[in-house]
Amino acid sequence: MGQATCSASFLKKHKMKPLKKISQIALIASSLLLIIAFFVPIWRIDLWAPQYPEGLSMSIWLSKLSGQVDIINGLNHYIGMSHIKEEMFPEFKILPYAVAVIIALGVLTGLSKNRKMLIGFLTILILSGVVAMYDFWSWGYEYGHNLDDSAAIKVPGMAYQPPLIGYKELLNFGAYSIPDIGGWLFVLLGIVAISTLIFEIKTNK
Repeated sequence: MGQATCSASFLKKHKMKPLKKISQIALIASSLLLIIAFFVPIWRIDLWAPQYPEGLSMSIWLSKLSGQVDIINGLNHYIGMSHIKEEMFPEFKILPYAVAVIIALGVLTGLSKNRKMLIGFLTILILSGVVAMYDFWSWGYEYGHNLDDSAAIKVPGMAYQPPLIGYKELLNFGAYSIPDIGGWLFVLLGIVAISTLIFEIKTNK
C-alpha cells in the first residue's frame, strides 16, 4: 500500500507539463512552412560533363518531374538505362496527401501542448524520412542496375545508380543529389521538432 502511494506521488510530481508557448509557435510555424513544398521542388539531381559544362538538372516535386529530363533520357539510352517517366513513380499520387497529413499533425501537436504528442510526431517524421530515403535508394538501384543488354555502350561490371545524397562519378559525368527548397523545409521541420523536445526536457527537469 505504501509503495503504491509512493509510486502515485512520484508520477504526479513528474507528470509531463504542457509545451511552452515558444515551442508551440515553433512547431506550428515550421509545419505551416511545409505548405511551400507543394509549390517548389523537394529534390534535385545535377549532372556535369566536359560536353555539358553548363550542366544538366532534374528536379523532383511532390507530384511531378521537371528540368532537362528529355536530354538526360537521351544520354541514358546509350548506356541502356530506362527512360525516366512520371508514370514510374506511384509515390507522386501519395506524397501530396502524406505531406498534408504531416502538416496537420504538426499544427495539432503545437495546439495540443502535449509533449507525448510531440514525441509521437517526431517519431512519425523520422520514420517518414527513413522510408522516403529508402524508397529513393531502391528506385536508384533499379534504375542504375537494370540495363538494356542491347545498349550501344557497355562497360562490364559498371552500374549507374545515382547517389542517394552527395556526389558520385558515373563514367565521364559527375552527379550531385541534394535536397531542393522543399526538401530543406522537411529538414527544418525535423530540426525544430528535435530541438523543441530537447528544450522541453531540459527546461522541465
